[in-house]
Amino acid sequence: MEHNNTIFKLLEQAKKKGESAEVFYLSRYREPVVFEANQLKTLELQETSGVSLRLIKDGRIGFSSTNIIQDTNILVENAVETAPFGPIACFEFPNFRVFNPVQTNDPTTKLFPINRMIDLGRDLVEKIHQLNPEVLCDSEISKNVTTITIANTNGGFATYTTSVFAISISGTLIDGTDMFFLGDYVLSCNPIENTDELVSSIFTQLENGRTIADPVNGQVDAIFTPRGVASAIIPPLMSGFNGKSVLQGSSPLADKLDQPVFDKNLSIWDHPDLHMIPGSRMCDDEGVSSKRIPLIGNGIVRNFLYDLQTAGQANKESTGNAHRSLSSPPAPGISVSVVYPGETSFEDMVANTKHGIVIEGLLGAGQSNILGGDINANVLLGYRIKNGKIVGRLKNTIINGNVYQALKNIKALGNDSKWIGGSLKTPSIYCSGISAATRE
Repeated sequence: MEHNNTIFKLLEQAKKKGESAEVFYLSRYREPVVFEANQLKTLELQETSGVSLRLIKDGRIGFSSTNIIQDTNILVENAVETAPFGPIACFEFPNFRVFNPVQTNDPTTKLFPINRMIDLGRDLVEKIHQLNPEVLCDSEISKNVTTITIANTNGGFATYTTSVFAISISGTLIDGTDMFFLGDYVLSCNPIENTDELVSSIFTQLENGRTIADPVNGQVDAIFTPRGVASAIIPPLMSGFNGKSVLQGSSPLADKLDQPVFDKNLSIWDHPDLHMIPGSRMCDDEGVSSKRIPLIGNGIVRNFLYDLQTAGQANKESTGNAHRSLSSPPAPGISVSVVYPGETSFEDMVANTKHGIVIEGLLGAGQSNILGGDINANVLLGYRIKNGKIVGRLKNTIINGNVYQALKNIKALGNDSKWIGGSLKTPSIYCSGISAATRE
């Protein structure tokens, strides 16, 4: 392959300038079909590629990247120039190894006909329109293929391809000053030809949010649906398991390894080895083998996530959790989060709630103190529960809480596990200790 020749040429040039080097190559093919306001808007083919270089010179890390792959001389010189200002390297690049195969590419995804993607989008918009003709729908159906290659001067080499077929639907109902936002999405490594799951989800949202609930204020029980877990709970929680945050002492879990911190029924693993899941991969973005890692086991903190640099600083081994873009060096992160389910149905959770809320999605959650585990955001979509029944949609409501406190005494884990975005599988989680306030 032509890009492999460029990679090895770049490594050869870089080796002459420093002690060791690593090349990260990425190419992406993307073809989206976009609908806006119920109408087909655009068809577009996007193809991009690029390469980044990490070079260790005099014990420090230099970094550079470019989308002009043939321009290897400038890439090397830029990495050499940044090295004196870069961090001290606390690692060595991995040697050659044989990886356990993880299947993430379905060739039929790229070959899926555009006219069938258009039909899928039209059919989806029409089905939502039949549920409520006043809903303005936006939808995107896309097929994506990404190839990643990592090579270094120690003989490490890895390359793999991931295909992703994605369908998203979002809708808006406007009634005077009231705006009702609906939406959902599905991802798969394989082509998706059935949109019934999305239609069912929008139908449920329309039914539950048909009326606006009375204002809710004070402490409430909260049921986070799988989408609510993805929006509100996982981002602040996973930041606490980031090895960089642990090293800096900013993680609330920094001194809690092997200690019970969460409810004994809570278990969360990183499962990057699941076949045909978009977030899976045979190795991380530094060429370190991927493996299953327990993060929380029956409420006990079991592991933190490290890349090569943070692992070296912590005198640990990399957990194979390096993530990166072309324009930035690697950093630790989770690949495929799996929250182990419980035995309680969503319907039973609602039935057992006298005064509570359901959270489907938040707006502005990233503006709160994520490192501290805080949940402080506007409710984009949620419902109020009174006496065991959903009685309407939350409007102008803010919730406050802390993920560590909320997950310390879980009232129930659902049996309704669902894949969210191809990198999270979670059930609904029923928590207490959440505050809600409505601006009237």
